Amino acid sequence: MSEQQSTDKPWGGRFTEPTDTFVEGFTASVDFDKRLYFHDIQGSLAHARMLTQVEVLTEDEYQAIEQGLTEIRSRIEAGNFPWSVKLEDVHMNIEAQLTQAIGITGKKLHTGRSRNDQVATDIRLYLRDEIDVISAELVRLQTGLIEQALTYADTIMPGFTHLQTAQPVTLGHHLLAWNEMLQRDYERLQDCRKRVNVCPLGAAALAGTTYPIDRHLSAQLLGFERPTENSLDSVSDRDFAIEFSSVASLMMIHLSRMSEELILWTSAQFNFIDLPDRFCTGSSIMPQKKNPDVPELVRGKSGRVVGHLISLLMLMKSQPLAYNKDNQEDKEPLFDVIDTAKGCLKAFADMIPAIQAKPEVMREAARRGFSTATDLADYLVRQGLPFRDAHEVVGKAVAHGVATQKDLAEMSLQELQGFCASIEADVFDVLTLEGSVQARDHIGGTAPSQVRAAAHRARARLGA
Repeated sequence: MSEQQSTDKPWGGRFTEPTDTFVEGFTASVDFDKRLYFHDIQGSLAHARMLTQVEVLTEDEYQAIEQGLTEIRSRIEAGNFPWSVKLEDVHMNIEAQLTQAIGITGKKLHTGRSRNDQVATDIRLYLRDEIDVISAELVRLQTGLIEQALTYADTIMPGFTHLQTAQPVTLGHHLLAWNEMLQRDYERLQDCRKRVNVCPLGAAALAGTTYPIDRHLSAQLLGFERPTENSLDSVSDRDFAIEFSSVASLMMIHLSRMSEELILWTSAQFNFIDLPDRFCTGSSIMPQKKNPDVPELVRGKSGRVVGHLISLLMLMKSQPLAYNKDNQEDKEPLFDVIDTAKGCLKAFADMIPAIQAKPEVMREAARRGFSTATDLADYLVRQGLPFRDAHEVVGKAVAHGVATQKDLAEMSLQELQGFCASIEADVFDVLTLEGSVQARDHIGGTAPSQVRAAAHRARARLGA
């Protein structure tokens, strides 16, 4: 038999023997949920103010609670608060210290609520604030991308499909494609926040409370849009945590895709860009190495976040209403999703504005891959050929170019006319890389003027 503990628990009245020592530690959550202290105190102050408003507490009792909780918050932030595993969680630790500080009034704070609605409220308050922090970092990253897109609006590079050279684009256009991904992530975050921003406080354990509480006042004091509608759902719902983790997972997938391209672009085989030394590391044995550790690590961390999403989904699978102890397992994955997303966004928001492109290398890569072949086919269609016939003509011209190691733009007019007699001298206007990108002059196209216009629209969207 393990060593036993005393039954001196806030809930110990019903129990005839103390909690097993191992079980006490196994079921405790204070080691990780103590990060909710600020929001736990915020929720308690609102609850106490509401109880005072409905005359369950007196004004003097409220003042004592407010002073006590304010002092506890200061002690926690100063690092001299006596966290105890025996008190299980952040809520009971704070309540115990409050009661020790102000006496019996501290025990009255829990009137009309349960740890079930208390923790649900704390997590929503915490996640709401973290969504705002993550959104700000996301905007900072987008701002860096947009400014770089403007800088490199004219810089020609190969566009790829299947990682094979397809058509010329500009680096600015490519960077704005990344920004479009992140803009959707931002919009999803704001939409998710709406469902986070409802108040479960007052649902109590699962059925509500007999006290004359004012849930609308509690919600208003905490900045929630409204109280939740159903007490059973209020204490057992973790959809908002899963939804946020889903949004964060998709955002991390986008960062992973960006990372993969940055890693390729910094390789000796591509050599498109240079990352500043402060975002890279070297090798312990190979002195020439400069490794793109930041994008590699972000690429790896995407799997971590997606894994937490799956954990939360499985946590809620088959749970009956209402609250179950299983839900204690929601916090560690959620907290790590938040921390990982914030760290990755900060790293990218710091790094992206410092990237330097190599325009000459990019242009040469676009020139080598017959990237204007589609432009030649379009030219032939405008000359009257059906597209499928034009496609075949250009395919033969490309085969000739492979055999002679010539790009289409390097072939003579006579060579090109050997594949189609209707080709004239003006064909070289479309076979140049510059002519190709300039021709895509429509909204969403890669023409430099369109890239600049898109960047300005994206910047205005951020400002709004």
